[in-house]
Amino acid sequence: MRAEDFDEVRRLPLFRSMRPSSFEAVMKGTYAQRFPPRLELFRQGQGADFLHVVLEGSVELFADWQGASTTMAVVRPVGTFILAACIRDLPYLMSARTLEQTRILLVPAPGIRAIFREDAEFAVSIVDELAEAFRSMARHAKNLKLRSSRERIAGYLLEQSELAGRADRFVLQVEKRLVASYLGMTAENFSRALRSLATDGVQMKGQTVTITDRAALVRACPNDMLIDGPNPDATGGGLTLPRPELPREWRRRARPGHG
Repeated sequence: MRAEDFDEVRRLPLFRSMRPSSFEAVMKGTYAQRFPPRLELFRQGQGADFLHVVLEGSVELFADWQGASTTMAVVRPVGTFILAACIRDLPYLMSARTLEQTRILLVPAPGIRAIFREDAEFAVSIVDELAEAFRSMARHAKNLKLRSSRERIAGYLLEQSELAGRADRFVLQVEKRLVASYLGMTAENFSRALRSLATDGVQMKGQTVTITDRAALVRACPNDMLIDGPNPDATGGGLTLPRPELPREWRRRARPGHG
């Protein structure tokens, strides 16, 4: 495994405060592996043998029941999953598959559990990450249960705009079908609801979103900090979709000498 990979992992909120000796102990037996696209890494119900750290690529966390399937989150570099199952030594509640060629660091779960009991700062970081994951799930459940499909889409696009620096144009980093599943609707219902939002100031072509009337979009789904945030205490442990990016031409303008 490359030295720079260890450096990146060490900077994660989960690992950055632990003792150097504890980090070395946790990393024993750890190895990085490259996986092809659309490969299932594990199934819900299997034992949690490893904490997974995405170094390159992306991983979809999803769940199945009686033929139905839903996207729970998409993890991109550098991000971890699924910590709770590793700490409790219980089966995974979600399945995982790669969305593209992906390199993952596999950290043996027994080492995580052992150092959790010995290193107080590491234990605090684990509690912080699990607490943020719980709060993220609670917000998401409220969003699904209390809002219509139009409101969920409007709220999601406004959140993505804020994450992109309040940009009026940005590019989603996952396919629309994954956004639809994450927001609790079929791809067809997502497209129908999205078209109806054209009169509320938003257009979407491919994965590029353009907000033409922010005030109208806000009226379609007013922000509620107990659902939408922002959460200033977030540690990064929540399960969500990746942040958007600015269009390439906007990124070029933002470089020195292009403004």
